[in-house]
Amino acid sequence: MAEIIQERIEDRLPELEQLERIGLFSRAEIKAIIKKASDLEYRIQRRALFKEDFINYVQYEINLLELIQRRRARIGYSFKKDEIENSIVHRVQGVFRRASAKWKDDVQLWLSYVVFCKKWAAKAQLSKVFSAMLAIHSNKPALWIMAAKWEMEDRLSSESARQLFLRALRFHPECPKLYQEYFRMELMHAEKLRKEKQEFEKAKMDVGALDYPEEILKGELARIIYKNSLSIIKDAEFHVSLLSIAQLFDFAKDLQKEIYDDLQALHTDDPLTWDYVARRELEIESQSGEEQPTTKQAKAVEVCRKEERCCAVYEEAVKTLPTEAMWKCYINFCLERFAKKTNSQFLREKRLERTMIAFRKAHELKLLLEFQYKQWIELLLHHDFIKEALEVVVAGTELFRDSVTMWQMKLQVLIDSKSPDVAALFEEAFVHLKPQVCLPLWISWAEWSEGAQSQEDTEAVFKKAILAVRGSDSVTLKNKYLDWAYRSAGYKKARAVFKSLQESRPFSVDFFRKIIQFEKEQESCKMANLREYYERALREFGSVDSDLWMDYIKEELNHPLVHSCIF
Repeated sequence: MAEIIQERIEDRLPELEQLERIGLFSRAEIKAIIKKASDLEYRIQRRALFKEDFINYVQYEINLLELIQRRRARIGYSFKKDEIENSIVHRVQGVFRRASAKWKDDVQLWLSYVVFCKKWAAKAQLSKVFSAMLAIHSNKPALWIMAAKWEMEDRLSSESARQLFLRALRFHPECPKLYQEYFRMELMHAEKLRKEKQEFEKAKMDVGALDYPEEILKGELARIIYKNSLSIIKDAEFHVSLLSIAQLFDFAKDLQKEIYDDLQALHTDDPLTWDYVARRELEIESQSGEEQPTTKQAKAVEVCRKEERCCAVYEEAVKTLPTEAMWKCYINFCLERFAKKTNSQFLREKRLERTMIAFRKAHELKLLLEFQYKQWIELLLHHDFIKEALEVVVAGTELFRDSVTMWQMKLQVLIDSKSPDVAALFEEAFVHLKPQVCLPLWISWAEWSEGAQSQEDTEAVFKKAILAVRGSDSVTLKNKYLDWAYRSAGYKKARAVFKSLQESRPFSVDFFRKIIQFEKEQESCKMANLREYYERALREFGSVDSDLWMDYIKEELNHPLVHSCIF
């Protein structure tokens, strides 16, 4: 092994001599490089090989390359790159080859190899790297796409990219992403050819001898991919994705129309189709004969007209396809448009009106989902429609009696409307809900009671909650109970609450830290009480929380009696 390492170090000598001769490195630095290189070579030549050693080797060489670049820039010397940088690049490629042969399944290692080749201009090598990687990882479509994109965008070889996509589809005949990227690649290729042809024609060159088939210029290859993919992937979302790609290319109007017509014909029973068709109305410009709006008011009216056309399509959609999913698309559209900022009061009012109507219709058909009731109620409350919000929330809790969210919304509406029935409604909610999901309601009840009822009533709520909530959820309640006691009645009450809960496990460290902090805030802080709190806390958490021990020791050391004993 020593002979191999010596030989590899000797192979480095020409580049190191050049580095010293041209003044990029000093003799001492060259010696340091040789020493480090010897250690790295030893690690990758020994019998037991580790991947980390190869990674460290590569990283060291990359750092060296970057340092050489910086020093070249500093002194303005750009010669002898073949003898120096290229030599290092070839050596790193050799190390990568060994590592990737040893750890074939490590995708990240392969990707690092690819990144290195891209950065250090080893493009001739990169095609071989991709071929070797894909031979092992042919089950990963993303790698095929990466290789094809490199062939198309870096090597400018659409034919190589096409061959890679065709090979990939043999391995993954039902992969939507492969079809999408292949489709995009063929459209990009057609666009590139069209631009080339235009440039030649502008230069008044004869393009007759050049190969520019009219079918390819029109995107016929992309159309073939589209037709083939439709026979395999019968999915509206995939269909829409191809249409979105085609719309990026202005020359593909005929293809766009064909895909759009097929979408409407093949997926009439899919909400995504209707959603796409409706939203498309926003993109359709005014008729060519119509005058374009110029004033802000006219523009607002034009936007409103487009949105009304969208809603007309949605109205047709929910009649044709009366499902929760279709209404969800309709309502999401209305909410999105309502959320868009505008200075037009007219447009804001119209959007709000449409949204409310959509919610109301879906509710009447019982096709509104639980989270949509929440959206509707929040919208009503935001605009101070308290009466309407109360009607909706009552209907929502009737439909979703086991939903904590709906009961919370109902209680929120009653609290906002200053109803006298809030406490009774809390009691009613606990009858319908499972105990393990009630923690948020208990907390809401306690917080409401603190602001609206007497201390005795609030304490009664906390005591009920402590009895009702078990397990880890009770920890939060105990902390809040202790906080409330100190906030509302001071330390004496907080200590009484602590005493009443001290055997009611489980606890949190914060529970004990709170009472310790409350004690320390008193003018006559008692060390005996602090010791009691710390010792109880350590019985619960002493084996897992070393900070508790340290804090206890500091308290004892800082206590005046301890200082008097020392001195």
